[in-house]
Amino acid sequence: MPLVLPPVEDEVLLARYPFLPQGREHMRGVLESNGISVEDLIDAPWLEDVRSRGRLRLLDSVMHKEGADIATTVDLSTEVGRMTEVLSFLHAMLVVCASFNDRLLARWIEGEASRADQLFGMDSENFELLASSYLSGIRDEAESNSGEVVYWIPMVDFIELCPRISGTYWHLANRPLTNGWVRMDAAVGESSRQRTARLLKERIRENLHTTCTERMDKMSEEFAALFADPVERITGLLSERVEAEMPMTAAVREDWPPCFESAVSELNQGVNVNHVGRVFLAAFSKSVGMSQEQTCSFFANAPDYSADTTSYQVNQIYERDYTPHGCAALKTSARCPVQPGDDRLCDQEWLTHPLKYLRAKQRSRYREVSQAAEEPEVVEDEVESANS
Repeated sequence: MPLVLPPVEDEVLLARYPFLPQGREHMRGVLESNGISVEDLIDAPWLEDVRSRGRLRLLDSVMHKEGADIATTVDLSTEVGRMTEVLSFLHAMLVVCASFNDRLLARWIEGEASRADQLFGMDSENFELLASSYLSGIRDEAESNSGEVVYWIPMVDFIELCPRISGTYWHLANRPLTNGWVRMDAAVGESSRQRTARLLKERIRENLHTTCTERMDKMSEEFAALFADPVERITGLLSERVEAEMPMTAAVREDWPPCFESAVSELNQGVNVNHVGRVFLAAFSKSVGMSQEQTCSFFANAPDYSADTTSYQVNQIYERDYTPHGCAALKTSARCPVQPGDDRLCDQEWLTHPLKYLRAKQRSRYREVSQAAEEPEVVEDEVESANS
């Protein structure tokens, strides 16, 4: 983040992008100027429109695969409209924080960050101001042949943010670099501005997570209980949605090792799983006999999902017969979700590979089934002995 944030005076801009770092002070000013307390935001009858808009925004962010709807019916040219948009965002964020639900938090942040990505990419008039709120610097350059604007960003920002995005475009070796500035060329059907907005999405996601984590740490259980009704509604809907979206496979899910379960669940929730996690998921899927179509379906909710790219990359892993990463490699790459004591099987010294976990689970299940099949025969023998 920049050491000094550029000032944003336009209230329409602050209402359209209430998640901006500069928006926190503006949000506080909106509450004070309208004599609104946080308690009013929860149950004051005259603020029902704000709560309705907040519920809709939250629903869009959490339930839609493509993130929050970028369209809004709120008229931002009016003071009431701007107040509604700003406070509805605050209401949605408070509901998420009051849930203390990591899955809901991740899904909401992904939805809001995706919404910002789309809006930033379309906002040519304010783009450099918006980018300057999240990057340590930005420069533009007009192409001599087409007149299109191409953006350059500091290498330090690119290096920090690019590992969270998959695709060869985001490898530093593939980007023109001059005197510490990285050129964000147009690519994949997107302009330079849209490519830069994709990078900004990672900073927005990071900033929202920090903001929400701070609020959750300070939030008392008594205050969180005031949001019990909206929290119960949205978590219930999220559980139904996640269950409906979870791909069905021929594999027995109870046998999945925690690392594979974690990768599938995170992608399903819209979390951006790192490169090692994605390769492991595809290679492990192949090892347990899943089809390429089943494996590709795991990636459908990924933040940067592209059907063609996913199909190509999964096909490469299947054709080259990749071996899934072992436990040591997964731990080194932060893809092992298990702590000592979490899973008795993972605590075994011989458990050095997820495939060993799978085989152990299958053997255990086979023994249980075999024992259950033998029990009726034992009972029959005992009955015959008793009768004789």
